[in-house]
Amino acid sequence: MLRVTLCTRRLVFSASVVEAEPIMDLGIEERRAAIEAIATLAHIKRVMADLLLKPAGVPPEVYQPLLYRRDESTGRILSKRQLAPLILEAVETRTDCAGVVRRIIEIAAGWSSFHLADDEFAARAAVQKAREVLGTVKLMEAREAKQQELARKEETARMERERAEQFRKHSELLVLMFDEMAKSADPQQRGYLLQELLNRAFDLHEVPLHRPFTRNQGGEQIDGAFRMEGWHYLVECRWRKKLADIRELDGFAGQVVRSGKQGMGLFLSINGWSDNVPGLLKQNPDKSIVLMDGYDLRTVLTGRVDLRDFILAKAARLTLATEPFLSVMDYLGGRCEQ
Repeated sequence: MLRVTLCTRRLVFSASVVEAEPIMDLGIEERRAAIEAIATLAHIKRVMADLLLKPAGVPPEVYQPLLYRRDESTGRILSKRQLAPLILEAVETRTDCAGVVRRIIEIAAGWSSFHLADDEFAARAAVQKAREVLGTVKLMEAREAKQQELARKEETARMERERAEQFRKHSELLVLMFDEMAKSADPQQRGYLLQELLNRAFDLHEVPLHRPFTRNQGGEQIDGAFRMEGWHYLVECRWRKKLADIRELDGFAGQVVRSGKQGMGLFLSINGWSDNVPGLLKQNPDKSIVLMDGYDLRTVLTGRVDLRDFILAKAARLTLATEPFLSVMDYLGGRCEQ
């Protein structure tokens, strides 16, 4: 049963006149309609109970003691109009009777057995009242649902704006961090900072990244790992003045192969690699390594591209075109053409 009590008056604005329009209190109107239904639809109480109260979900232990209760002051058996408020008060206190008043109104709105009434005119008026109240209730519920949906969308939009703002701020900090690292003259320190930068970048893009770890009894050092689309990627990081050569890639490829059939590798070399590296990688029968350079990474850090989508695009390029490197410029150009 709708228990929301609406304000008693509403302001209606026209071109130059502001007037007040009364609004019904739905809780009161529902009770009135239910009382009229109980009081008028069936002349015999037992018939009323069987055709109205019982189908509406009123428990027998609620209405049976009331059907033939006597008025304490007069000694007369209570009329249906007198016992109706008592029934409603009883069901409203029970947790297992939620919606009973509404169901009484719904049954009354569809009532057609007017021959059971003592006063057919009163019974038809009660049915009409039930239909009006039921229509108003459904209209108000539809409005409420629409308002709730609008509020939900507004809240979602607000949270998305906040998320976008936080993403922008964190991206700016990561770009500053990257640019400061580029000025460092300590390659070892820069390597440690690069791993921390990757951790933060992957976290920002909601791709959980395992921190550096060793395996095979300390025989292998892994810079990082993550899972994406059912594949497990090992990560190798390089920030050296010298371009990465194929020997480094071959060593990394061995780690990837030893990781199993669902293993792939992301080789990040900030300053890039020798010209022959992509071609030599294409000659490997097991093509499982994608390349990323510093410009790729910095573009991700600025927020221009999504890290997850970019890595998936690199993996797709490797699978479909056997190309281990998809630059961010080619990725953005291809995306704009689609």
